[in-house]
Amino acid sequence: MESATNGRRAPRRIDPALEVQAEPQELVPRRRPTQERSRRKFDALLAASRELLTEVGFESFTCEEVASRADVPIGTLYQFFANKYVIVCELNRQDLVGVQSELAQFNGKIPSVDWLRFLNSFVDHLAGLWTTDPSRREVWLAMQSTPSTRATGAIHEREFAEQVARMLAPLTPDTPRPRRKLMAEVLVHIVYSMLNFSVQDDQTHADAVVELKRIMVAYLQIAEQDSRAQAKRRQRREEREESARGQAGRQDTETDQAEEASAPSA
Repeated sequence: MESATNGRRAPRRIDPALEVQAEPQELVPRRRPTQERSRRKFDALLAASRELLTEVGFESFTCEEVASRADVPIGTLYQFFANKYVIVCELNRQDLVGVQSELAQFNGKIPSVDWLRFLNSFVDHLAGLWTTDPSRREVWLAMQSTPSTRATGAIHEREFAEQVARMLAPLTPDTPRPRRKLMAEVLVHIVYSMLNFSVQDDQTHADAVVELKRIMVAYLQIAEQDSRAQAKRRQRREEREESARGQAGRQDTETDQAEEASAPSA
């Protein structure tokens, strides 16, 4: 008779992407292609993934279907990606790189006198990316599915925010760096959230984009005003300190002169 121990099934291993971890790990491909042939397969898998995600949503998304659509063996897919969560994180990284490239073209426009006009054009361009490529919203929604995908998305947003913070420096030169970093992270989160909100089925895209522009312009104008106010406060503080040093110097001189006058002559 088979023992109870031998007949007991091993516990099913939970996918690490689904586990609630104290510090969720960033999800990245097992390897990236280095040769042209592998790169074509890698790109084909991502293109098929984006297409499938848009058609069926993340719940019905499977690695087997991705491999079939890309005409790539499933084993090849698993050489690059451990699971579908890693695939969607790579799609999100792809989208981020595209937006960073667009933002780099906007760099240097702040704080020129026309920065509001350039900001308006940049938001319009980003909004166009979301309307012409519905997969962007599907990728963003899929990134909210597990602790690890959310953690990976947060890492991507922070990388984007670092670029935004550098661009904000000329507009807010007297704002402390930690505050500027937080401002950039807030802006990135608002932009991503509002653009995905703008392409919901029951939402008027143009109206949402107008509101996004109003939020960004108001936020940046206040940030610029705060930076100028901080510069003025610093200047007044330095003037007071300089005045105090000058007054102390005069008092020392007067004291020395008084001591010399009262000293008995030789």
